[in-house]
Amino acid sequence: MTAQSTLLQSFIAGRWFGETPAQALHSAVNGRQIASTHNEAIDFGEALDHARRTGLPGLLKLDFQQRAAILKALAKYLNEHKEKLYTVSAHSGATRADSWIDIEGGSGTLFAYSSVGGNEFPSSNLVHEGPAIPLGKQGRFAGTHILVPRGGVAVHINAFNFPVWGMLEKFAPTFLAGMPCIVKPATATSYLTEAAVRLINESGLLPAGSLQLVIGSTGDLLDRLQGQDVVTFTGSADTAAKLRVHPNLIRQSIPFNAEADSLNCAILGPDVSPDDEEFDLFVKEVAREMTTKAGQKCTAIRRAIVPRQHIDAVAERLRARLAKTVVGDPSVEGVRMGPLASKAQQHDVAERVARLKQGAEQVFGASDGFSPQGDGVSDGAFFAPTLLLCRDSANEAVHDVEAFGPVSTLIAYDDLDGALDLAARGRGSLVGSLVTRDPAVAAKAIPVAAAWHGRLLILDREAAVESTGHGSPLPQLKHGGPGRAGGGEELGGSRAVKHYLQRAAVQGSPTMLAAVVGEHVRGAAVRESAIHPFRHHFEDLQIGDSLLTHRRTVSEADIVNFGGLSGDFFYMHFDEIAAKESVFGKRIAHGYFVLSAAAGLFVSPAPGPVLANYGLDTLRFVKPVGIGDTIQARLTCKRKIDRNKTDVNGVGQGVVAWDVEVSNQDGELVASYDILTLVSKKN
Repeated sequence: MTAQSTLLQSFIAGRWFGETPAQALHSAVNGRQIASTHNEAIDFGEALDHARRTGLPGLLKLDFQQRAAILKALAKYLNEHKEKLYTVSAHSGATRADSWIDIEGGSGTLFAYSSVGGNEFPSSNLVHEGPAIPLGKQGRFAGTHILVPRGGVAVHINAFNFPVWGMLEKFAPTFLAGMPCIVKPATATSYLTEAAVRLINESGLLPAGSLQLVIGSTGDLLDRLQGQDVVTFTGSADTAAKLRVHPNLIRQSIPFNAEADSLNCAILGPDVSPDDEEFDLFVKEVAREMTTKAGQKCTAIRRAIVPRQHIDAVAERLRARLAKTVVGDPSVEGVRMGPLASKAQQHDVAERVARLKQGAEQVFGASDGFSPQGDGVSDGAFFAPTLLLCRDSANEAVHDVEAFGPVSTLIAYDDLDGALDLAARGRGSLVGSLVTRDPAVAAKAIPVAAAWHGRLLILDREAAVESTGHGSPLPQLKHGGPGRAGGGEELGGSRAVKHYLQRAAVQGSPTMLAAVVGEHVRGAAVRESAIHPFRHHFEDLQIGDSLLTHRRTVSEADIVNFGGLSGDFFYMHFDEIAAKESVFGKRIAHGYFVLSAAAGLFVSPAPGPVLANYGLDTLRFVKPVGIGDTIQARLTCKRKIDRNKTDVNGVGQGVVAWDVEVSNQDGELVASYDILTLVSKKN
C-alpha cells in the first residue's frame, strides 16, 4: 500500500475487523491506490449470532415511533458530518452534484423514513392491517391481519454506484421494521460505505448489532441464513439471477428482493415537434441521464425512443448539448462529468459499446474532441459520453446490451403503438419516461407501458417546473421493476417497511382481537364510566374506554337551519315531492348534519386534555336519517399513538383515534367514522 492508502475494515460483532491488506482499490480519477480490502476471512456465524442475540433484542426493545426518532437523529448527524463523506466520495470520480445525490440523498431517505414511521406506524411493534372482518352472523367471531417484525436478519448486497444512498435506502426501512442488517457494499467503492458506517457507529445512536459491514467476500453468509431472514440485492441482472437460485435461499424460502440494472427508456411523444418546449425537455433529460454519475445509474436512460421524422433533429440537439459537457477531475473548475468508478468498469463499458455499434451509428463519442481535464487523468477511468443512433427497430442488441456508463441509443419509431412495443422489448425496466403535450397520448401509453415498468414519468412543461427527473427514485414511490429489472420493490414509503415484516391472519372474538392488535375492534367489550373519555390524559386513557351518548331527535328545523348555515339546499333535504320520488322516499337530513349532531352528542365542551381535532378517517354514511328519526352515538377509544413530542411549554402529546358509531332509534348504524384528536399528557 502507498502511504496515503487506507486499510478498510469490516464491522462485525461490534468491532472493526481486518489487519492485513488484500485487494488494492484505486482512485477513479488518477489511478492511484487509495485503499485496500482486508485479507482476513469473516466468521459469518459470529456475525449472524451477534445480529440475532444482540441486534434483534435491542431493536425490539424499541417501538416503531422510537426507531423513527433514531432515524431522524441519525440523518441530522450524517448531515453535520457530510463533508467527510464528500472528501472520500471524490475518489470515486463523482462530482459535487453526483455526491449530493448519494450522500445527502441518503440522509434525506433517513429523514423520509423517520416521517413514515412517525406518521404511519403505531407506538408498538405490531401493525394492524384492518379493519377486522366479521366471520359470523352474531358478531362474535371475526378475523383481521397483523404485521410483526420477522425476527430475522436482513442481508443487503449493494452496487458500486451509490455507496451511501444504496446502503441507507435499504437500511432505513429495515431498521424501522426492527430488523438488524448486514451490509455488503460493492468492493470497488466500499471505501465510501466504510466511511459512512464509521460515522454511523461514532454517532452512538444505533442499538448494538443493528448494522454490520462486510468488506470483501460474503463467504458462506448466504449458506447460514434461515427462513426468517431476508436478502436484498442491487446490481446486474446476471448476478441477480445467480443469487436468486442460491440453494439455501430456495430451501429455506428466504425472501429475495432484486433491483437490477435495466434498459430504461424515454419516449418522445408523436405529438411533440422540434418547436415545442417538450422537445427540448426530452433532449435535456436524455443528456442529463447520460452524464450524471457518468451514466452509472440503474435508472439511466439507455434507449431514447423518438418519432422517425424527428430523430435527426433530436440527434443534432443532443450532440450540441453533449459537446458542452466538460469531462475530467471533478475538483477542476467547470468539470461537469467525472470518470467511471473503476478501470474494470471502463473496460466493461467499452466492450459493450463495441457490441452496440454493430447495429447502430455513432452520433457523438470519443472522436469528438474528448480530452478529460486535470492532472494524472490519463490513468483514470474516464469514458466519453457516447450517443448512438439505431434506425432499424429490428436490431436486438439495443434491447439486450446495457453499457453501464454515459451511453444512450436513439431508436426510431413510426407510431405510438410501435414506440410502446420497443419499450417492452427491454423485457422489464425500473423506469420509463413519456414526454408529451397531449393528455390523450399519456392516457393511451401509460397503461400499456406500466406492465413493463416499475415507475413512469410523464413530462411536460407544467411538470418540468418541479420534476425530480427520470432517474431519481424517491422514498415515497416504489423503486424496482418487473422482468429484467429484478421483479422486486424497494422504497414506496410504508411498503418497504412492510417487506421486512411478517403478515399473519388472526381469528377470534372481537374482544380477543382488540387485545391482540392493541386497538378497539367493533363488537369488542368496552369500558364505560361516569368520567367522560375526553377528561382523561393520554397516559390514563385506555383502549376500549367508551361513552354511549344521550339521544337527539332530528326535526325539520334542524334540516332547514343546517341548509341555511351551510348553503347546501340539495333537493333531497328540501324538495318534498322530489324526495318522495327518490330511492329514499322521503326528505332526509344532510350527512354532515348527522356528523355535526353526533359531535354535539359526544363532545365534552369544557377545557381539558383533548386539545384539538386532528382529522377524520373512514367516514361512511350507512343509512339515511329522516325527519323524526332519533340518533345516538357511541364514542370509543380505538387507538393511541405516542408521537414522543411536546408543545412549546414542554407538555407531552399523543394522538388518539376514536371509533364513532351513530345509530338510529332501531339500533341501525347510520354513520361510522374515526376521529383523531391531539391529547395532552399529564406532565
